[in-house]
Amino acid sequence: METLCKIRDIYRSISEFEIRFEKTYQLSLNEGMLLCTLSQSEQLTSGEIAGFMGLTTSNTSKVIRSVENKGLIKRILGHQDKRQMYFSITPAGREKITAIEGCTLEIPDLLSPLLHPSAKEGTSFS
Repeated sequence: METLCKIRDIYRSISEFEIRFEKTYQLSLNEGMLLCTLSQSEQLTSGEIAGFMGLTTSNTSKVIRSVENKGLIKRILGHQDKRQMYFSITPAGREKITAIEGCTLEIPDLLSPLLHPSAKEGTSFS
C-alpha cells in the first residue's frame, strides 16, 4: 500500500507541475514533451513520436494536431513514400523551446530529487 500512496503523491506532483507549465507556456505537458522530442531530431513519424513519448497512437495524433495548430510543428511528406508523414519543429517551435529552456519553473518538492539527484529540494526548472 505504501508504494501505491507514493505513486499517488508523484502523480499529484506531476499534475501540479503541469498546471504551472500550462499557465506559463500555454502548452500542455504532452505538447511540451512533443516539442522537446522533435527538437532532438530532424524529423520523426507519429509512430516514432508515440514510442519516444510513451503515448498511444490515438493520443499522439491529438497532441500532434494541437501543436501543429499552434504553428509549432509542421508535416513533411516522405520523399521515398508519399504516404509516409513526418513531423518537424518549426522556427516558432524552436523559439518556444528556447523560451522554456531560458525560464525557471518551480519543480514540486517531491519531484526535484528525482530530476536532480544531487540538488536540494525545491529546485527550479530550466
